[in-house]
Amino acid sequence: MNAPPDRESLLALIATLRAGRGYLHKTDIAAAAGTLEAVPGVAGDDGHGLGDDCAVLRVPGGGEGWLLFAMEGLVEELVAQAPWFAGFCSVLVNLSDVAAMGGRALAVADALWARDARHGAEVLAGIGAAARAFGVPVAGGHSNYRAQREQLAVAVTGHARRLLTSFDARPGDRLLMAVDLRGDWVAPWPYWDAATRAPAERLRGDLELLPRLAEDGLSRAAKDISMAGIAGTALMFAECSRAGLVIELDAIPAPPGVEVAHWLAAFPSYGYLLAAAPAQAETVLERFRARGIAAADIGGFEPGSGVRLESRRAGAVAGFHDWQQQPFIRPPATGPG
Repeated sequence: MNAPPDRESLLALIATLRAGRGYLHKTDIAAAAGTLEAVPGVAGDDGHGLGDDCAVLRVPGGGEGWLLFAMEGLVEELVAQAPWFAGFCSVLVNLSDVAAMGGRALAVADALWARDARHGAEVLAGIGAAARAFGVPVAGGHSNYRAQREQLAVAVTGHARRLLTSFDARPGDRLLMAVDLRGDWVAPWPYWDAATRAPAERLRGDLELLPRLAEDGLSRAAKDISMAGIAGTALMFAECSRAGLVIELDAIPAPPGVEVAHWLAAFPSYGYLLAAAPAQAETVLERFRARGIAAADIGGFEPGSGVRLESRRAGAVAGFHDWQQQPFIRPPATGPG
């Protein structure tokens, strides 16, 4: 990855990232959550809510572990222009959210609006392909083939024996990144696809790494790299955990020759950020590397509320975002920790 050569270029990179569509979309979350939390009878964030990759519910009747519920709406242009790929991704992104919380998916449900049956069938074909590849059943949903344009939302339920959350990184923890680089870009979108042509057995085994890490006590906090990209997801991670964070750009795994701004804003089909104690970091990284997944220590959590980008090779460092001064996805906080 071509890192910015100096501080001026680093500041320009930060401005580009903060103006990106995926980054800006995330800023809508706090307003929406604030509206819902004002409704009588709707509980506020209890540490397993706003900011996590899934909603978390206790298993009824005192059962073991946690029920997980994830839901994603797809970008309208993607559904209209690449319906099969959108359908596949609608399942994939939800399964990634479940895995990021230490869970295993149970079932998929979809809500699809399309102009006609032909367009709808392409979306459903992609959903079916992903469901077969990952071995998760499509349990039901909603379809409307008389809409003015294509729209798609998909939900997935899951179960976790031991949670990974967005709230449990601590100062002193290392920030680890794992990403499958065995793919290619899906032009013109910022999507890195390492899934649609991968063997089903490999896809399932790679997702299984996350719940195993949770159950083995090697990590307690993780996030799926989302539309906010690597930097934006790291910011959400730090904000939820009420910690500061430094990201070492030179250490980030990336495809050969990719521009740093393009990669930091990318949405990889398999990409995770994890927090781990320094003594356990290498063990976590080796779990991914053993399956051919690129993995590296790319920074560390620290006291405070600022997220900084650093290039040691260029001798440059700059602030990316301070969630204390400007909340990103959570309501204003009274202080770190």
